[in-house]
Amino acid sequence: MFRKLNEECGVFGVYANTTTDVASMTYVALYALQHRGQESYGIVVNDKGVFTHRKDLGLVPDVFDKDHIEKLGQGNISIGHVRYSTTGKPSRSNAQPIVVRHVKGPISIAHNGNLINAHELRKHYELRGAIFHTTNDTEVIAYAITEQRLKRSSIEESIEYAMYSLKGAYSLVIMSPQKLIAVRDPNGFRPLCMGHCKDGSIVFASESCALDSIDATFNRDIDPGEIVIVNKDGIRSIRTHCKKKKSLCVFEYVYFARPDSIIEGTCVHDARIRAGKLLWKEHPVDADVVIGVPDSGLDAALGLSQASGIPYEVGFVKNRYVGRTFIQPSQKMRTNAVHIKLNAVKSVVAGKRVILVDDSIVRGTTCQRIVSLLREAGAKEVHMRISCPPFINPCYFGTNIDSKEKLIACQMTIPEICQHIGADTLGYLSVNGVQSLTSESLKPQPGFCTACFTGEYPISVPKEMPKDKFESKIGE
Repeated sequence: MFRKLNEECGVFGVYANTTTDVASMTYVALYALQHRGQESYGIVVNDKGVFTHRKDLGLVPDVFDKDHIEKLGQGNISIGHVRYSTTGKPSRSNAQPIVVRHVKGPISIAHNGNLINAHELRKHYELRGAIFHTTNDTEVIAYAITEQRLKRSSIEESIEYAMYSLKGAYSLVIMSPQKLIAVRDPNGFRPLCMGHCKDGSIVFASESCALDSIDATFNRDIDPGEIVIVNKDGIRSIRTHCKKKKSLCVFEYVYFARPDSIIEGTCVHDARIRAGKLLWKEHPVDADVVIGVPDSGLDAALGLSQASGIPYEVGFVKNRYVGRTFIQPSQKMRTNAVHIKLNAVKSVVAGKRVILVDDSIVRGTTCQRIVSLLREAGAKEVHMRISCPPFINPCYFGTNIDSKEKLIACQMTIPEICQHIGADTLGYLSVNGVQSLTSESLKPQPGFCTACFTGEYPISVPKEMPKDKFESKIGE
């Protein structure tokens, strides 16, 4: 219920000049990235080349307590990961970071993204005798790197050559006995940034909000295709793959990222405010009040209110204690579950013409239920506004949009969707609008991947790629 779009994972890494409590720092930073993945969580600590790790299914506080952090011990390098699965089913074996031990020494990898050629690469390695312990494509990346490590003089050179075989989205933090390395794919599909702490420690994270949580200073975004290496000699970059036009997933601004994060020079909150203002410009309507769907539509609703002059109000109260594991013991309870998680404020909407703002419509079921809540609370009219264009294509780069059959915009016209969800009017932000969310002062403007709206993919993609692509039975 209320299942939203999800995106694969958040990553964090820290390199300290001395042995210190890097596990606690990683724990706090991953707490700030929890919105990027709630299925599993893990930390690996490096103390003089000895890797200690813990990972399991669940949220950050479910997997780690004070004793677990203390057992990880002190170290000078640590990486961590929160996961939402887009490749490989939720299981402890698929939790990250993964640790690989081989003749040239151990490495550990945490990955945000999705490879489009993982199946071919995995088959290539299996035919050469490789044995896989997971069904995620992070282990495929590990094999690609270790294969090169047998031929190359350093871990960073191995990564540089492995990248020639990797296709798709990958923001990585990689730990070797002596180095911490951050890697972003040549298209820059997923965000990755770098900062520093007051003690001189260097940190990498999927979003800048993780740096804020540990009182680190944001330095810059990692460039698409860049490999950044940190060791006792300092920081350096390999830019062999920094050639392609940037194709950051625009949905980072629309929904995925936390509002207080800064990505490619633009505050996410500001981008969502701009989306709301553009929505009003493209789809004005007479109304009495503007409300947002918690929490995904709140910023855009505020922007629409500012542009229109129509008052913004809190129209829903969200029960934050009802998670995905809420037990619905009977059919009646399942039917009324929408009221348990979200409830309309009747005094705000009763007798009013309401503009309801959310970030997206995927299958339509959630919007239908939310509009129904407003009707039951006495709303006179409900005008639905969506801060992105309709989804009409699957995503191959780390978002759980894997089939056109599951997308309502592929089955219905916009007027039909409007009727289906029970709204009086329905307006989506245009493709031009969603490409204009970043700060106008940025020169040059960052490029975006908008393929889920347009079908124009930045790189060639397979005809189909199911989420469980490694889960097939033997012999198939």
